[in-house]
Amino acid sequence: MGRGREALRIGPRSVIPGRQRWDVGVVLGQPHLAELLETALRDSPGVEVVQANPVTGRLLVCHDTAVSSEEIGQIIRQAVAQVVPQAATIPAQSRQPSVAPAQAPRPRLTAPSLALVGGAAAVAAPTLGRSLRRSPLARLGSVLLATVAVVRRAWRRSRRAQQASAVPLRSTRHPLLQIVGSHKRKFYLASLLTIFGQIFDLVPTLLIGLMAVVLITGKSAALVRLGLAGASSQLLFLAGATALAGVLIAALSFVTDLLWRNLAQSVQHQWRTTMYAHLQRVKLRYLEGERTARLAGVLTDDINQFGRFLATSASHLLKLGTNFFILIPLFLFFVPGIAWVAFLPVPIIAWLSFFYQEHAVPDYAANSEKGSLLNSQLINNLEAGATIKSFAAEEYEIDRIHRLSEAYRQSNRQVDTRSAAYNQIIAVCAMASIAGTLLLGGHDVLAGALRFEVFSPLIGLPQRVLWQLPGLGDAVDQYQRTVGALGRVLDLRRLPIEQDDTGQHLDVAKVDGEIVLDGVTFAYPGRPPVLHDLSLRLAPRSTTGIVGVTGTGKTTIAKLLMRLEDVRSGQVLLDGVDIRDVRLHDLRNAIGFVAQDAFLFDGTVRDNITYGSFDADPERVVSAARVAKADGFVQTLPSRYDTMIGERGVTLSGGQKQRISLARAIVKSAPVVILDEATSAVDNETEAAIQRALQGFAKDRTLVVIAHRLSTIRHADWIYVLGKGGAVIEAGTHQDLLERDGVYASLWRLQIGEASA
Repeated sequence: MGRGREALRIGPRSVIPGRQRWDVGVVLGQPHLAELLETALRDSPGVEVVQANPVTGRLLVCHDTAVSSEEIGQIIRQAVAQVVPQAATIPAQSRQPSVAPAQAPRPRLTAPSLALVGGAAAVAAPTLGRSLRRSPLARLGSVLLATVAVVRRAWRRSRRAQQASAVPLRSTRHPLLQIVGSHKRKFYLASLLTIFGQIFDLVPTLLIGLMAVVLITGKSAALVRLGLAGASSQLLFLAGATALAGVLIAALSFVTDLLWRNLAQSVQHQWRTTMYAHLQRVKLRYLEGERTARLAGVLTDDINQFGRFLATSASHLLKLGTNFFILIPLFLFFVPGIAWVAFLPVPIIAWLSFFYQEHAVPDYAANSEKGSLLNSQLINNLEAGATIKSFAAEEYEIDRIHRLSEAYRQSNRQVDTRSAAYNQIIAVCAMASIAGTLLLGGHDVLAGALRFEVFSPLIGLPQRVLWQLPGLGDAVDQYQRTVGALGRVLDLRRLPIEQDDTGQHLDVAKVDGEIVLDGVTFAYPGRPPVLHDLSLRLAPRSTTGIVGVTGTGKTTIAKLLMRLEDVRSGQVLLDGVDIRDVRLHDLRNAIGFVAQDAFLFDGTVRDNITYGSFDADPERVVSAARVAKADGFVQTLPSRYDTMIGERGVTLSGGQKQRISLARAIVKSAPVVILDEATSAVDNETEAAIQRALQGFAKDRTLVVIAHRLSTIRHADWIYVLGKGGAVIEAGTHQDLLERDGVYASLWRLQIGEASA
C-alpha cells in the first residue's frame, strides 16, 4: 500500500521562474520510465533542461521564463500520463524490473553478497573443474566466452540507453571516421603508436621476470647464448635494458598522449567552427524555431564529447584490446595449461566494471542534487540575512542547513563506500589471478612440465589487463555518448542554409531606393497569413511611416525587405528588380536595420557602433553618435567610447542601447534604412531631438519608419496604416489622415489624450 501511494505521488516540490522541481513517484526505482519521461519532455515547447532521477523519484525542469509555471505543470502531467501506458507496452525483458526498492533493492557490492557468491562458487568448483580439466583450451574458451557475453550485454544496454534520447545516424560510415573527418591520418598514427606502445610496455615485465630467473637459478640459458655467461653480467644487462625500456616507454607514451590530445582539440575546433559557420547561414526561421540552449549545447557539450572520447577512452580501448590480442596467444603458446586461470577474473572484473558504471551514475546524480540543494540554501540564507534576522529565524535556518548538510554527508558516504568496495574487489580479483597462476604454474614447474625461466617472465603480464579492465564500462559508455552526440550534431547540420552564391550583383552606391511590394502574401509555418495580397510603394529618397495595431505584419515587412523571410506569393522589388534575383550579401549591405530590441555585443561602445563597418574612422563614429543623440551620455562614461558595456549592453538603459544601435545603422550609411520601433525606449524630448537630427541623414535615403507611437512618424512624407492581414486601410500624410477622421485620427487622439493626461 505504501509503494502504491508513493507511485501515484506527483506534484511540485519547488517552483521558481524558469526552474521547477517535482516529485514524480512513478519514476522511483524505474530508470527506463525516467528515460522515457525525459525524452517526452525534451521536445515540449519552452523546456530547456530535463533530469528525471529514478533514485530520488524527482524531476528537474528548466524552462523559458516566457512559459508560465502553470503551463509547465500541465506539460509535466501530460508527459507522465503519456509515458506510463507507453512503458506498460514494452516487453518485460527489455526494461528494468518494475518492483519496489523495498522488495527488490538494487544489488550492492557488500561483503554478505560476495560471501554467498564465493560459497556458491566453492560448491560448484569441483564439478566445473572435472568437466574442464581435460582441455586447457576449453577452459580458456569458457573464460573468453563469458567475457564476450558480459561485454555484449553491457554494450546493448548502454546503446539502448543512449538511443532513447539520441538522433539516429543516417550514414553508413563508421561514427569515429565521421568524427575525425580530415584528421584521419592523425587518428591512425595515434592508434598505431598506442598499439605499438602497449606491446613495448610488456618488455619491462618480461625483463623483470628474467631477473628473477637469474637470481633464483643463477643464470639464464637464453642470455648465455647471447654471450652473457655470468649472473652479475646478466643482472647488469637486464637492469640496464629495463631502465632503457622504461625511458623509451615514457617517451613513447608522452608522444602518444600528446597526439591524442592534439587530435581531440583539432577535432573539436574543426567541428565547432564548421557548425558555427553553418548556423550563421541557416535560414532565420529555423534558428527562431530552435531553443538557444539546445543550439549552444550542440556547439559546446556535444562537440566537447568528441574530444573527451578521443583524449581518454579511445586509447584505453585500444590498449585493452592490444593486451588481449598479445597476451592470450602468448600464454597459449608458452603456458597453455594455466592460461585459463590467469584470465579467469577477466569476465568478473568486466561485469563489475559495467555494474559499477550503471549504478554509480544515479548515486553521483543524487549526490550532486543534495550538494546543489545545500549550496543553494547557503547562498539564499546569506543573501536573506536581513529577512532572517527580522523574523528571528536564525535557529530555524541553522537547523535547516544542518539537515541538508547531514543528507549530503550521508550521500557522500554511500558514494565513497561503493567506490572503495569496487576498488578493493578489483584488487582481490587481481591477487586471486596471481595466486592461481603461481599455484598451477608452480605445480607444473615442480613437476618438470614447465621450465621456470619460461614461467617466471609471464607471471605479472595478466595483471596489465586486469588493472585496465575497470575502465571498460566508462569507455563503452563514453563511446555510446559520443555516437549520440554525433547524431545531434549531424541533425543540426541538416538545417537548410541561405544561398548567397546566386543572383545578380547589386552596386550599393547606385541604389536609388524605390521599394515596391506587389501582391505579397506571407504566412509563418503553421499559422494563418500575416500579409495577404499586400501592395504598397515606398518612394525613393523619402521617409515612409508604417503604423498599425500589433499583429498587422509591420515587422514582417522589414524581414521580407531584408530577405530574412521570403514571400509565399507576389514580389518585393528594389529599384524594379525582384530582390530574390539579387545576391543576398549585396541586398543586406544596401539596407540598414534598427530593431526595437537593440542587441549589443560584449565589448566597447566603439565596437558596437562600428559593428558591420569595422573600418569606420573615429570622427565618423562620433558624428553618428551625435545624430543618434548618444554622444551626450557616452561622454559621461568612464572611458567614453572605449567603455566596456557588458554582455547584451547590461550596463546601459534601454534608451541608451537603442541610441547606440541607431548610431550603428547611421555609420553603415546604407541607401535604405529601416527603423522598427527604434526609439520606443527613449523619452519624448530625446525622440524629438533624434527626429530633427535624422532629417539631414535621411535627405538622400529611403527611410522606412515602423512605429506604434504616432509622434515618431508625424513628419513622414507618406504614412501607411495597416489593418488585419496586412491590408492597407489608410494612406497619406499626417495632416491628410487627421482630416479624414479615420483609424489614424482615432489613434492620434487616443495617444494625445494619454500624453496630456
